[in-house]
Amino acid sequence: MAWIDTPLTLGSIVTSWRWDAATIVITAALAAGYQAARMRGRPAEAPAGRAVAFLGLGLGVWLLTGISVVGVYSDTLFWVRALQTLLLLYVVPFGLATGRPVTVIRAALGPSGRARLDRALTSPLARALTYPLVPSVAVLAAPWLLFLTPWYELVLRHGAIDALTRILLVAIGFLYFYSRLQTDPVPQRFNQSISLLITVFESMADGVLGLVLWFGPLVATDYYAEIGRTWGPDQRLDQTIAAGVIWVLGDVLGLPYLLALMRSWAFDERRRAAEVDAELDAAEQIPPATPVVTEEPVSGLWWENDPQLRARFHR
Repeated sequence: MAWIDTPLTLGSIVTSWRWDAATIVITAALAAGYQAARMRGRPAEAPAGRAVAFLGLGLGVWLLTGISVVGVYSDTLFWVRALQTLLLLYVVPFGLATGRPVTVIRAALGPSGRARLDRALTSPLARALTYPLVPSVAVLAAPWLLFLTPWYELVLRHGAIDALTRILLVAIGFLYFYSRLQTDPVPQRFNQSISLLITVFESMADGVLGLVLWFGPLVATDYYAEIGRTWGPDQRLDQTIAAGVIWVLGDVLGLPYLLALMRSWAFDERRRAAEVDAELDAAEQIPPATPVVTEEPVSGLWWENDPQLRARFHR
């Protein structure tokens, strides 16, 4: 439990920092590993834009959620914790998946390492985890379970559970975006129209969770009563703001992903149209088969169709 007694102001947004060992170590290790693999492999597999997405949007935002004002006040204000959860579940994994880490790692491996990675990607477990319904259910269920069960109060009270939960949120989000964006080698590919359809229902689920928090009972009342915060919004208003963050900001943060899906869907449609055109062109170039000419029987009496009898009777 690391709540803050200093009011959240414009000044404290800039000056509030903390040491978060778990976030610092993990993001630093992932950044070093990604860069090492990128330098060892083929640079064309991870151009500068992809690297910026992984290191900046992915790891950079992940680091800020732990050490900046978001991490400092996440145990004090519900709406700040909701903001942190959205960033870890949607923004950070989207940046990581956009950086194509599997492609970068695969390019840095030798032939035997690539073969092992390819076998792992085609394993039944990998195919099951990346089936569209599995990551979708996981990314939808995570905030519901976190905020509406005793899990949330455990996160607020215990630093270790807090750190593990934040890592789990990133892992769930990465599985979701990795399997849906399909910019990396994936165990199985699906038409992006399926992802577009699922995204519509997912946005509705975020809105429902926002309504539940807005009009439902207060969450973690014992914890927030113990810290005795005397500044800022009361607990009901704090939870209402958190509901708005989940509902409205969740949809806003999902716009880049939606645009990426639409772009991938348009690319798939163009590729499919090109394949159909190529098949039609190939079919037109095949010469028609030579027709088999069959001798039609000569009309008349039955014996007139026999050559020998016809010759004998001069017919």
